Amino acid sequence: WIRTSVRLRGQIYSLLDLTTLPPLRVASYRADRPGLPIGPCQKRSCADAPGVLTRLPRKAGTRLILMAPDQRNTSKPAFAHARAQGRGQGRKPARQRGDALPPGEGWIWGRHAVLAALANPKRALLSLHVTRNSAKDLDEAMRSRIEARIEEPSDISARLPDTAVHQGFALKAKALDAEPVQAVLNPTHGLLVVLDQITDPHNVGAIFRSAAAFGARAIIMQDRKSPPLFGTVCKSAVGCAEKVGHVEVTNIADTLKSFRDEGRFVIGLAGEAEMSLAAAVQTGADTMGRTTGLVIVLGSEDKGLRPRVADHCDVLARIPMGPKAESLNVSNAAAVALYEASRHDPRINPA
Repeated sequence: WIRTSVRLRGQIYSLLDLTTLPPLRVASYRADRPGLPIGPCQKRSCADAPGVLTRLPRKAGTRLILMAPDQRNTSKPAFAHARAQGRGQGRKPARQRGDALPPGEGWIWGRHAVLAALANPKRALLSLHVTRNSAKDLDEAMRSRIEARIEEPSDISARLPDTAVHQGFALKAKALDAEPVQAVLNPTHGLLVVLDQITDPHNVGAIFRSAAAFGARAIIMQDRKSPPLFGTVCKSAVGCAEKVGHVEVTNIADTLKSFRDEGRFVIGLAGEAEMSLAAAVQTGADTMGRTTGLVIVLGSEDKGLRPRVADHCDVLARIPMGPKAESLNVSNAAAVALYEASRHDPRINPA
């Protein structure tokens, strides 16, 4: 057990194990009479240490341990004394990575995400930054839309957040326009996914990917609490955020009521529900004569569906699970629900 620089009534312990070396006595001094050792040790910074050493009387058995301020058990900031004396000024602050962008603009990174955005005519492009090797993946149509800037990987990283894994691709673009809810009201327009306060960009991106895989028409999100379709969302969606439409609404519960009024069948996923997901999908198919008009509602992982949102669902359903796991990640639950719905979709599973 090792303790260093512990201020226990003036005792300072050695860096060696306490079992081999007893506590050491501390040479004390008073600020107004530095040559006179008295009572408790006065506080001095490391900048005073050279002068203190020349004035301190040395007693038999006394050892003085000096430590830099950033290595001590103290709440004082390092180099506080140096700053008070004006030294250390003019240092450059730590650089914050990532460019500050105005609202409605953002970065997309990752090979699949950037290539999909370049291929999406609805995505307005601002600047493209790629490495020399990554530029080989750009086809003529992409090159005609925007000129690529060839940069070193480190230069691309400097433009993006610290957590971004860009794979040699970074695209500055404008946000995709959300579709109006009227465009997806009709049950014949296809399966819908509703996200009730799901804010994690990794989950939202993974849900976009599953929605594309199983033929969903669009994803409905709340306009105030949803992550923008940039960065981590697009990277997690692996390009599918460009292929599945999205709708932004103010009130989820009122939107579900509108869907039901138009003849859609709304299924809310809830772990406490009695009906299984398969039974709920079959009920919706029997009610509408199809499953393309289904609406799958997913709640946040910590709170699930909000009460008013759950009240506006036709049925609540659960995913049957074994006893070894209590629940699924919301993006995994979305994939299971979308697969179950797609089993009755002739576009995915033709008879």
